[in-house]
Amino acid sequence: MTRTDTGRITQRRIAELAGVSQATVSLVLNGRADASVRIPDETRERVLRVIEETGYVADPSARRLAGMDNRILGVFTYEPAFPTRSVDFYTPLLNGIEAGAETLGSDLLLFTSAPVENGRRRLFHEKNRLRLADGVLLLGVEMDAAELARLVEGGFRVVAVGRRETPGIPYVGIDYATAAADLVRRAVELGHERMLYLHVDSTGESVVDRRDGVLQGIIGSNATLRTQPTDGSDIDADWAAVVESRATLLIVESPEVATAIHERARREGVDVPTDLSIIVLGASPRLAPEDVDFTRLDPPRTELGEHAVLLLARILSDDPPTEGLRSLLDCPIADGATLAAPARKEHA
Repeated sequence: MTRTDTGRITQRRIAELAGVSQATVSLVLNGRADASVRIPDETRERVLRVIEETGYVADPSARRLAGMDNRILGVFTYEPAFPTRSVDFYTPLLNGIEAGAETLGSDLLLFTSAPVENGRRRLFHEKNRLRLADGVLLLGVEMDAAELARLVEGGFRVVAVGRRETPGIPYVGIDYATAAADLVRRAVELGHERMLYLHVDSTGESVVDRRDGVLQGIIGSNATLRTQPTDGSDIDADWAAVVESRATLLIVESPEVATAIHERARREGVDVPTDLSIIVLGASPRLAPEDVDFTRLDPPRTELGEHAVLLLARILSDDPPTEGLRSLLDCPIADGATLAAPARKEHA
């Protein structure tokens, strides 16, 4: 008998195969017995034999949210969650995760024991203790596909925040591709034909989805699109690309880069949106009255965090789902004030 013979092994399945109650399996796994609960040696040996034959691994994730002892949900971030540059990305996600956990009456455990190396954490670092939590939420723009595959193989209860290509990984993501395509089509319909796309240099699925959406948005039009990666560290080079491209529409992935470009345009006497329209494929959750009201995608990151927690709760329940383990939330578009029809003259 193997894991593949019986599907995903649970305590309930162990109980069925051993011909005992799930409570008996739990007592055997936890080594709990007292004068009022006596498990016959023959029964104990039968349960242990089934556990060995099926390859079941007893760990805290086997305690379901409906009746577990710990009620702890883990949060693992591939990138540091609290540095200034990450605050806008992670804060609304963590707010949503916190709200979802509070609704469930669960506590959150942020895994920080694995050190950050070259800006990233390794999920299976020797110091990591994922098994302390009943289930784990995975956060990060880029995730290691090999590590995700190992999670699936090891039967870990996890939910990725954001779409993931790795087979078998449950996720809740945002439909960036559709929203980006819709936003670019708005610009095409206004008459924009020369476009420059300043994008993040990343292979993360959310970044790829945005790029795919931008490309989809210009299909069937006369628009030409020039692309250039940027991390926001050289705004002079970014602005030089804007001038050289003679673009009437600038598509920017990062709100921070968009703000810096907008300020540079103002200093150079280029009016936004009359001379140069700017659309942003993201949004800062901390908009102040003095901030630029960009025409932008407005990802529902707080809702994303809440939905991810609820999916993890379903996976940890006594009756885990076999369908609906991957979903995308719609991404609203904020009209803003930086997209308009291009001026008749070409801006230099």
